[in-house]
Amino acid sequence: MTTQIEGRNLPRHVGIIMDGNGRWAEQRGEPREAGHKAGSAAVRRIVRIARRLGLDALTLYAFSEQNWARPSGEVEALMGLLREFLVSERGEILDNDIRLVAIGDLGRLPPFVRDVLDPLRDASRGKQKMTLALALSYGGREEIAAAARELAIECMAGKLDPDKIDVKLLGERLPSLGVGDPDLIIRTGGEYRISNFLLYGAAYAELAFTDRLWPDFDEEDLFRAIASYQKRERRFGLVGSKSAPREAAG
Repeated sequence: MTTQIEGRNLPRHVGIIMDGNGRWAEQRGEPREAGHKAGSAAVRRIVRIARRLGLDALTLYAFSEQNWARPSGEVEALMGLLREFLVSERGEILDNDIRLVAIGDLGRLPPFVRDVLDPLRDASRGKQKMTLALALSYGGREEIAAAARELAIECMAGKLDPDKIDVKLLGERLPSLGVGDPDLIIRTGGEYRISNFLLYGAAYAELAFTDRLWPDFDEEDLFRAIASYQKRERRFGLVGSKSAPREAAG
């Protein structure tokens, strides 16, 4: 039986930490690259479901800043799958009015990825149905540090009064918040941490964790996470209604 969710109370922005590709492959006696390939298929599946649901934004943690330290063969395979995804999904992204953005240290991506990523970002710039944000070579701490450096440089140049720096101004310098704060962050793979993902925007995000490995994550898993979100009372530090439903994060 499919989990029921309310169409009028959907999270506006969902972020997903896609974990478990390697373990999925190991459980089947296959190389880790096979798990990443299955994970890429899961990305296609969840993007389609998110668009059909009418989510405004979906941010996927595709490759972290720390992932560069993995074996070179695995990194090359991941970059190849990223390019393959961008090429194969270009038509569907554009035809379905999806805007593709990328966040992270994009300068570290190999040219053969940038050669397809950048044109698709440009071509989809005016799309309005949903924003798909790919976190690539991304780290939440690194993003905050980069924004702080940018503000410090402006202050040293006399272009900005340090007293004017507040949470709003800093947030405006964070590319990950270009689609707004995440309402719901989902992590697959049975781990209970957010691993440097959307740290600034996650301040009041609802968290959902599942043991499901990412290649197996499907519509029902997404619906369960959203249903859990819809049972929670989002108070943002204020006093809530005693009658409102509550559910502990996670």
